[in-house]
Amino acid sequence: MAMDKLELQIYNTLTKQTEVFKSKEPGKVKMYICGVTPYDFSHIGHARSYVAFDILYRYLKYLRYDVVYVRNFSDVDEKIIRRANEFGEDPIALSGRYCQEFLKDMDDLQCLPPIHQPRVSEHMEEIKEMIAKVMTNGYAYTVDGDVYFSVDSFPEYGRISGQKLEDNRAGVRFAVDSRKLNPADFALWKAAKPGEPSWDSPWGRGRPGWHIECSAMSAYYLTHSFDIHGGGMDLIFPHHENEIAQNCAACGPESNVSYWMHNGFVTIDDEKMSKSLGNFFTIREVTRLYHPIALRYFLLGTHYRSPVNYSISQIEIASESVYYIYQTLHDSEEALSAFQQGTVTETKVKGVRVSPQAQECISELRNELETKLSDDLHTPAILNAALQEALRLMNSYVNMLKKKQQQLSVILYLSELQKEVKAVLDVLGLLLGSTCAEVLQQFKERALKRADLTEEDILLAIEERALARKNKEFARSDQIRTDLVAKGIALMDIGT
Repeated sequence: MAMDKLELQIYNTLTKQTEVFKSKEPGKVKMYICGVTPYDFSHIGHARSYVAFDILYRYLKYLRYDVVYVRNFSDVDEKIIRRANEFGEDPIALSGRYCQEFLKDMDDLQCLPPIHQPRVSEHMEEIKEMIAKVMTNGYAYTVDGDVYFSVDSFPEYGRISGQKLEDNRAGVRFAVDSRKLNPADFALWKAAKPGEPSWDSPWGRGRPGWHIECSAMSAYYLTHSFDIHGGGMDLIFPHHENEIAQNCAACGPESNVSYWMHNGFVTIDDEKMSKSLGNFFTIREVTRLYHPIALRYFLLGTHYRSPVNYSISQIEIASESVYYIYQTLHDSEEALSAFQQGTVTETKVKGVRVSPQAQECISELRNELETKLSDDLHTPAILNAALQEALRLMNSYVNMLKKKQQQLSVILYLSELQKEVKAVLDVLGLLLGSTCAEVLQQFKERALKRADLTEEDILLAIEERALARKNKEFARSDQIRTDLVAKGIALMDIGT
């Protein structure tokens, strides 16, 4: 499908409808995604959000857009300050450490690094300048060194969330601060408290409120008018609602974001993920036992706007699916090794054409990638249909070559299919830089870790089972196999 005929459609939270994407500047996209508050290891809810927007980033690049992708770190925050006090550590140092841990997780999950990754602590001047504009335009007021945005001064408050001011009854969502003109007014600047990091400002020493940070940084890197602003659904209110209000208050009609995108929540065994419920998982806890690419595959298995339910059984299925992909690629590479070594030259296959079956499979795979991703990033359909058919056909060609049916046409079919599968996996962020053999070994190592076994344990079990089979002790043989399966280790009997 020609690139110029592809129309990307995305759901816009602001308009509550799916729209054809049109960038403000032809061929260029400016995108801002709200980042983490780095006070601890990131959890799988973070993984869900940043994998989703990584798919968007990758697909925009695939469509040949020049993308300026900005994702921030909110490294000045109450949670960071509390954690730093617990550890007896400087808050900025603590947040810096967890920023690096987050970046490692993102790298493990194959998320491409954004063009800019600003930190709040590095943009105080821009934040103060924006607050000053809001105040000058009459949308904010000061109380004892704090600066509050007056929601009553902004009639359009509630544009994206649908929240009405009268719904924000005093004391229901938050403790009442009698100094505020309206309980829903939110802080742009907070007066300094003992032991907290603070900066000089026209209103006294203090630090910024949460919402103003993203407004100031997005404006600094992308201007006040850009294409896409995204984050989790939990950010629609109050964070993004407040961003819209203060953006318009500071810049008026110049402030405009075309598309607001939000990803769905993660539940654990159909319950909300929560530390208090004991079902809270960090990315690192999951990837210690399962390959990071298995977690990415699992997340892509649900549409980004739908809730995704994490469970051991589901991550096991995802792990097996990715293992199957890489085993197929590995077998394909092995089967084609004669061609790669020059036994069969490119000259010999020059006149051979790809079979209609293989060509149809290749076309369908590329067409499905483009059609489904253009339809608001529907990744599950790609994983479950044309990709599976391509892998099945690859395995059939591999078996033909193993049986010495080494027709030049089969070599060509398999080679072309392999290239197309890898190209699709690359767009989905599922193609690793390691060799297939290395990836398979990484999967095996994690499977052994989950089973609390070593390779020596497996070899002993295999020897014991072989002896049992030899002695016709089939009940014993079956029990050994069953015990291994219960620990996530599957044995295959070849040639029996």
